[in-house]
Amino acid sequence: MSRLNAFLHPVDLGEVKEVIISSRFKDEAGNPVPFTIRAITQEQNDALTAKCRRVQTVGGRRQEYLDTAQLNRELVAAATVEPDFTSTEVCGAYGTKIPTQVPGRMLLAGEYDALLKAILELSGFDTGTAAAEEEEAKN
Repeated sequence: MSRLNAFLHPVDLGEVKEVIISSRFKDEAGNPVPFTIRAITQEQNDALTAKCRRVQTVGGRRQEYLDTAQLNRELVAAATVEPDFTSTEVCGAYGTKIPTQVPGRMLLAGEYDALLKAILELSGFDTGTAAAEEEEAKN
């Protein structure tokens, strides 16, 4: 019965986390302001993935594909708690009404990548960093 109990009551790993993405965003005291991110469940991931499926015609045949760039934008927008990319104030500051466009306009490419990696790690995806660190430690 204890195994069933483990599945019925999983340990809460704290699905919200603060991460420093860049030193460009500072508070009044000059300290870097963290982004607050949350984990994405598989159900949410499925919905975002379905939203990013596209169909194209190649050689007279319809082919379905996943728009991974759009999926990344959707993941970043959905998993970032603060700043709230859906806020009209934040969207307006970056000249768009589309929340998924805000991170791309706000962040440098490396900052965007760091935010996406942090979200993926928090959501349980292996981004390869642990494997790379293990390999580096062996050398």
